[in-house]
Amino acid sequence: MRIVTFNVQNLRLRRAAGRPRFDGARDLDTPGDDTPAAGALDLADRRLTAQVLAHAQADVIALQEVFDQETLDYFHDHLLRAAGAPHYPHRLCRRGNDGGGRNLALLSRRSWASVQSHAQLMAADFGDSNPPGTAPETPVFRRDCLSVRLDALTLFLCHFKAPWPDPAAAWPVRALEARALRWLIDTRLGKDPQALWLIAGDLNEPSGPGAPGSALAPLVADGFAVDLMARMPDAARWTFHEPGNGRYGRPDALLASPALARRFPHARPTILREGLSQNAARHAGTRLQDVGKHRPHASDHAAVLIDLPGL
Repeated sequence: MRIVTFNVQNLRLRRAAGRPRFDGARDLDTPGDDTPAAGALDLADRRLTAQVLAHAQADVIALQEVFDQETLDYFHDHLLRAAGAPHYPHRLCRRGNDGGGRNLALLSRRSWASVQSHAQLMAADFGDSNPPGTAPETPVFRRDCLSVRLDALTLFLCHFKAPWPDPAAAWPVRALEARALRWLIDTRLGKDPQALWLIAGDLNEPSGPGAPGSALAPLVADGFAVDLMARMPDAARWTFHEPGNGRYGRPDALLASPALARRFPHARPTILREGLSQNAARHAGTRLQDVGKHRPHASDHAAVLIDLPGL
């Protein structure tokens, strides 16, 4: 099984005067990205997004920041297939808690046995409490956590709270999400030491789950999960470039159950940076033909791929 996780940066289908058009890979907070000229690059962005995914030829794709099911289906039918990707008959985008529509989505060549959203999980449901200043009725996951059963593997697809604009305020929110995810895994899989599960998505920890002071510590403490990205040299783990300040980070994660890590001791992620802006100068490899200095680009994130042969 080949799995890809990719934050596609605000993929949304709009209809203006009855004609469909995609939003580009832009957040509107970077100088110049909110102009008509920037809008003219939106379709080029999304063709690059599709090319990255087509080159991956994955069995399962976990996407972050997809607006809705219509967006996902239209992207699949009109851009992804045109780029040479396989047909993904099983597609899902569930509305979560992000008011801007940054939802989780899934494309799969395999049927799944079950999918469950945890957007409505509350801290009190597992004996925890919200960070100070947060209303008690606020759900734990700022977007969602989808648990997906695919044959012997259970995927937990996530997009945790971003550290911006206030990293100090975001840290306890992300730590609560991490504790909730650990509880969900234990609850759903009964603390089975042989369980095969994988956490995939944008966990928004800039330096990764094993860094000192990481909000994701509950997920790796006591050997609970194995960080598959740690199988790569430290300098090679970055997956994100922020154009406004040139900052690099590794918010995207693949955390495996100990049993899954043992079964695939040589499985090492591949980071697909071919769609990143030319401004992401750390990437010395090839880029897709139409990538520009800032835009067009596929996303401000790279896609991350893992092969689990025979699963």
